[in-house]
Amino acid sequence: MDNGGLPVLDRRIAGCRACPRLVEWREEVARTKRAAFADWTYWGRPVPGFGPPDARLLILGLAPAAHGGNRTGRMFTGDRSGDVLYRALYDVGLASQPTAVRADDGLELYGVRITSPVHCAPPANKPTPAERDTCRAWLVRELELLRPTLRAVVVLGAFGWQAALPAFTGAGWTVPRPRPAFAHGAQVTLGAPDGPDLSLFGCFHVSQRNTFTGRLTPEMLREVLRTAAGRAGLRTR
Repeated sequence: MDNGGLPVLDRRIAGCRACPRLVEWREEVARTKRAAFADWTYWGRPVPGFGPPDARLLILGLAPAAHGGNRTGRMFTGDRSGDVLYRALYDVGLASQPTAVRADDGLELYGVRITSPVHCAPPANKPTPAERDTCRAWLVRELELLRPTLRAVVVLGAFGWQAALPAFTGAGWTVPRPRPAFAHGAQVTLGAPDGPDLSLFGCFHVSQRNTFTGRLTPEMLREVLRTAAGRAGLRTR
C-alpha cells in the first residue's frame, strides 16, 4: 500500500478497478443515469473518504449510493441517507451546513471524516463478502493515516460493523474476543499497545428503510453523534 498521506490514498482509491462486478455496475449507472439527473456527468468511480486528515471522529457507512455518491463523487452526497446524516451533523455542530448536494457545495466537516468499507456503488446496495474483503486494505490504510488523531468511530449498520472490526485489527487496535456484536447504541473500547484507545459506537444505518419507519429517528442519531464526539474530544451543541 502506498505510504503517502490521505490525498494520495484518495486518488488511489478513485482509480481502483479491483472488483469487476462493481466496476461494471458503477459505470453502467453513470452511463444510463436517472432521469432526474440526466444533465449530470456522473462520477462513476470509487468514492474516497471525505473530511479533514486530522479528524478525531470517523463515521463509517456501507457503500456509495448509485445515484448519490456514485453521481457526485463525495460520501453520502446527493441522496436521502446523506440528507439525514448531514442534517444531524449540522444540528450537533460538526458540519458547516445541513445539506450535501454536490462535491463543490462548500460543505465542511469539523473534526469528522466519513468513509465506507466498500468504495464502489454495489447492485441493490449489497456488496458481496469478497468485495468487502478486497476493499479492506483501503480502510486499513485510511485508519493508519488517521490514527494519530482518531479517538472515536461511529459505524452505521451491521455490515459496516462486520467489515470494520478486521480493519481495526489490521490498523493496530485490539478488538475484544469474542468479537462484539452490532447494536444501536453499542459502545466498545478498542485498546492499542502503542497509543490511545479507540471508542467504537454502533448506530442504525441512515437508510430510508430505517429513517422512514422510525427505526432510526433524528434524535437517536444526534444522541450517538454527540456521545461519540464527546469521547473524541470534539465540542457539540
